[in-house]
Amino acid sequence: MIANERQYQVTRKKLAELAELKTSVEQGTAGDDGFSDFQADALESQMDDLRAEVAEYEQLRAGDVTTIEAVSLAGLADALIKARIARGWTQAELARRLGVAEQQVQRDEASRYAGAALSRLCDIADALEVEVHETVTFRAG
Repeated sequence: MIANERQYQVTRKKLAELAELKTSVEQGTAGDDGFSDFQADALESQMDDLRAEVAEYEQLRAGDVTTIEAVSLAGLADALIKARIARGWTQAELARRLGVAEQQVQRDEASRYAGAALSRLCDIADALEVEVHETVTFRAG
């Protein structure tokens, strides 16, 4: 998942590099001719993944998203990061609203809030002005 503008720019650059490499493979100017179809397919798969990440980030950044679903507690972290992006806030803006250093938000998001206390996640949700609805479902077992 792309969490900030720098990652967005790096991902777009990587996507362009992969497209260039795929063209070289298809033209027979890169790689082993015996594996060119396999190489092209692998590159296309990587490009599809990056395109999906770029599209999701652009959709969030455009403000087109009003609901983000987290299907697990672990998914709550990504949902909070996506909410920040959808709000149009930088990590610095979230840090300002939380009263912490920007580096703290960067670390928290880089680790996907691993180790963050529930109270911290609640503070972040409050700062983002989002509602989180919880459902507990028993697994078959």
